[in-house]
Amino acid sequence: MVRRIVNWLFLVPLALIAVVLAVANRAPVTLSLDPFARGTAALAFSVPLFAVVILSMIVGVAIGGFAVWWKQGRYRKRCRAAENELAAARTEADRLRADLARREPPPGGAVAFLNRPAA
Repeated sequence: MVRRIVNWLFLVPLALIAVVLAVANRAPVTLSLDPFARGTAALAFSVPLFAVVILSMIVGVAIGGFAVWWKQGRYRKRCRAAENELAAARTEADRLRADLARREPPPGGAVAFLNRPAA
C-alpha cells in the first residue's frame, strides 16, 4: 500500500519531469572526453543534452548501487556465518535428540521431561 502511494506521489511526477526535460532539451551539444584538447578535441561527440543528463543519472545510480553493495558486504558475510552456525546447531540438536531417544528411560521417571518431544 505504501509502495503504491510512493509510486504515485513521487515516481510518476519524476518520470513526467524526465519526459519534459527530454522534449525541451533536444538540441545537440558537444561532449568532449579530452580534457587537454585545445580547439578541436579528438574524443568529441555531438549528442542531445537530455541524453547527457539522463545517462549521467543512470551512471550515478549504478555507481551508488555498487558502492552500497560493496559497503554492505560485511553484513552479508556475517549473515552467511550466522546461517552456517545455525545449521550446525540444528544438526547438533537433532543428533542429541536422536541420542536421547535411543537411551533407556531412568527408573521411576525422575527425568521424564527429557523424553518428551521437542516443540
